[in-house]
Amino acid sequence: MNKIKVKSTIVEIDGDEMARIMWHMVKEQLLLPFIEMNVSYYDLQLKKRDETDDKITLEAAEAIKKYGVGVKCATITPDKNRVKEYTLKQEWKSPNGTIRAALDGTVFRAPILVKNILPAVRSWKKPIHIGRHAYGDVYKNCEYRVPEAGKAEIMFSNSAGKELWR
Repeated sequence: MNKIKVKSTIVEIDGDEMARIMWHMVKEQLLLPFIEMNVSYYDLQLKKRDETDDKITLEAAEAIKKYGVGVKCATITPDKNRVKEYTLKQEWKSPNGTIRAALDGTVFRAPILVKNILPAVRSWKKPIHIGRHAYGDVYKNCEYRVPEAGKAEIMFSNSAGKELWR
């Protein structure tokens, strides 16, 4: 079988923990057997960011500027407990925030779809898009499992409590 050659260099940004393991499996089993690609590799695991005083994150962002595309694994944004656990120099900033600021934009997440891995709900044909933006890299989210079919709405009320609709 002839491999498909990817024209552009792809910035590969490796991450932490299970994301790192899963990405390597995806790359080795689902990508490299079928495509030939040039990669500019950056290891953003927590220890490496600490060793480089987080300069590696800025280098990865500069590479994305240069090549126009990057694939990033999930990374740890350390809190006080992680600083102790990994014996880090400090609580490094969110790599996503650093990259987003360097690119002057938003980091978008998109799934990698593969024909031989079927979705859990096979009858669903419409795309599901979830945009998540952490303002100022504050990640306070709420997870909610939808118990039945229905619709989700966002409502705005002014300071007097009046609901305003367009």
